[in-house]
Amino acid sequence: MIDWTSYEYLRLHGIVGASIARASLIAVALAAAIPGRTADAAATLDHAQYGTTQGGQVVDIFTMTNDHGLRVRFLSLGGVITEIDVPDRAGRLDNIVLGLKTVQEYETLPGHYGAITGRYANRIGGAQFTLNGQTYHLIANNGANTLHGGPNALDRQVWSVSPSPAPEGVAATLSYVSKDGDQNFPGTLTTHVTYTLTNDNALRIDYIASTDKDTVINFTNHSYFNLAGNGSGSVADQMLLVNADRYTPAGPDQIPTGEIAQVEGTPLDFRQMMPIGARLNSAFQQMVYAHGYDHNFVLNQRGDDITFAARAYDPRIGRVIDCFTTEPGVQVYTSNGMNGSIVGSSGTTYRQTEAFTLETQHFPDSPNKPNFPTTELKPGHDFQSTTIFRFATDASLPPLPR
Repeated sequence: MIDWTSYEYLRLHGIVGASIARASLIAVALAAAIPGRTADAAATLDHAQYGTTQGGQVVDIFTMTNDHGLRVRFLSLGGVITEIDVPDRAGRLDNIVLGLKTVQEYETLPGHYGAITGRYANRIGGAQFTLNGQTYHLIANNGANTLHGGPNALDRQVWSVSPSPAPEGVAATLSYVSKDGDQNFPGTLTTHVTYTLTNDNALRIDYIASTDKDTVINFTNHSYFNLAGNGSGSVADQMLLVNADRYTPAGPDQIPTGEIAQVEGTPLDFRQMMPIGARLNSAFQQMVYAHGYDHNFVLNQRGDDITFAARAYDPRIGRVIDCFTTEPGVQVYTSNGMNGSIVGSSGTTYRQTEAFTLETQHFPDSPNKPNFPTTELKPGHDFQSTTIFRFATDASLPPLPR
């Protein structure tokens, strides 16, 4: 049986190239300076004006289409992915991510819908950390903690966007410079994020960042997935597998305790396909604290530069997402904060279990947890990370790993 999580399998099937990091650097270095339309074979990149921010900045919407007609749309505001249109087993296209309707909603409403989150994705406890003997006091925006970089973080900024070469699809690179002291983080941080839509129906996200001063960083994409389609209702009956034997337990404020615990015997055990809602109402203390799933899973990494992280599947209509990443963790979140107060781009209200996230990441509160993988970045060293979402149907899937 083919080990479909191995690096060689991924390379042969077009998910990664010979070196993800090298390909990412080349994509950034060669990014064209003129925005507009680019094409490789039938793959296309188009853009149009979407709106303006409260500060008067123009926000564009970009549409990437591969040669099978799969489409990804994103904004220059926060790199927000507004649509991913993929077929079901009958070939019917539908948007499988949740979104909002206007620039102003993306600027002001909570939820981080589809956005690049940073400078530090997830939570930093007590809104502070100490680096090189100096304590940095951040801006608390999640109780006493800092969430996803602060209240005016990278998801609220307008990024520059340029086409990038993509031999087997279409790509665009988003760039932003966050000044020293932005949201009280140290260092001027220069970030490039490349979205590549491949002709074998994968969305690859490559992150590259550099700093002029010691700092901490953590990036993720915050897309909310519903494999039955945006606005279709609960994902409780959709299936999930997470390639993780362990997770990082958290306290009532969702800050990790520092422990790394086994998922076995808990509702967090997704090592076999399980309906997302099967244990959602468990009285397990971690589930009570989070009001559902909002947990960082420690991935079973194998030493390759990319790891199989998760598979999600809708047995009713046959859509599948497979997630691969170079990151050590993935946050699974069942949209617990959605309470019907927001009308989404679907024209319906969003409620708990309307979607799930697969936020590939370093661990929450790592700057305050020395036993967690480090999130420190120093001058002269590039941060590099890749996450891949591959879309398929149950009619054309490789086997799950054993």
